[in-house]
Amino acid sequence: MGRALRLTAKMRALVLETPGETPSMAVRERAVPLIGPNDVLVKVEAAGLCGHDVAVMRGLLRRGVRPDAVLGHEVSGRVAEVGDAVTSLRVGDAVVSALTTFCGNCDRCISGNDYRCPNGHGVGHGIDGGFAEFVALPATSAVPVPDGLDLETACLLSCPTGVALRAARDVARVQPGETVLVTGAGGGLGVHSALVAAALGARVLAVTASPEKVARIEDLGIEEVLLVDDLPFSELALALTEDRGVDIVLDSVGSAVFEQAIRSISDGGRIVLMGEVTGSKAEVSPAEIMFRDATVTGSTGASIGHVTDAAAMVAAGKMSPVVSERFPLEEAAEAYRLMRERKIFGRVLLVP
Repeated sequence: MGRALRLTAKMRALVLETPGETPSMAVRERAVPLIGPNDVLVKVEAAGLCGHDVAVMRGLLRRGVRPDAVLGHEVSGRVAEVGDAVTSLRVGDAVVSALTTFCGNCDRCISGNDYRCPNGHGVGHGIDGGFAEFVALPATSAVPVPDGLDLETACLLSCPTGVALRAARDVARVQPGETVLVTGAGGGLGVHSALVAAALGARVLAVTASPEKVARIEDLGIEEVLLVDDLPFSELALALTEDRGVDIVLDSVGSAVFEQAIRSISDGGRIVLMGEVTGSKAEVSPAEIMFRDATVTGSTGASIGHVTDAAAMVAAGKMSPVVSERFPLEEAAEAYRLMRERKIFGRVLLVP
């Protein structure tokens, strides 16, 4: 498309007009973004609605979010245009977005932590994201999708799949035969964490508070599902490990279950906090951690390497992204409502 035509090209984009418990959102006409020499223009196939997006829509998360940014950091699509200096991608290539842009030159980028680049910007936060028909990305932040993978569900390769892979493999250091308890296992981050842990050879105890999600988790091959009702899941975890406790807790819920997570782990156990982004507080007894010789670590984000490894894991058939609902941009409010009411199993997608 010539530059003169591109200057007048329009697209549909979801705009957050007013955040709040019932946010005001509308699909508006916007200019198709222009790209620089090192960028690509991606025609969006699908974009996942993440808990981060919901927190921004609620007005609870503002850090790093540009006021007029189009949300959506879980984006897949095909390259529609390439910048003059781009040689790594061609028009028509299937890609998934990284979670951030990055410089590639700083210490964090060189060490493989490009998602923590101090010079970068979050996709859908600092730069416009995928709740639109087109998104502009640096070519370095557009990761090729392997042949044969469903392009729509590939939007989940960065988050939550790559995020779960980093937390389980690199932070928790899951080893085959270890027992891993996953909280919030019916949600997007939780169910993908359970699938990643199982793919790494762990015995997985999947915790959910939703009776209707138990069978769906089991259908994914996770055989031990703990339904939380009147009995704390820590007691169930101890019962299922002969009072030893689990080796690892991958916690996608946060403060509401933190005390139980500590009581679930074995001596030398590890807890990785992954999912709570709104700053809620939990009461902690240091003795509970000390006398278990336990480790509590936070984990957010995923590097380009994690996204590539997640794509390879899916391509090898070790796991598959979990999508339960798809909505057009015009029905984003309904997708938001279902997320807030915890009625979504896995991820919900917005499909422009």
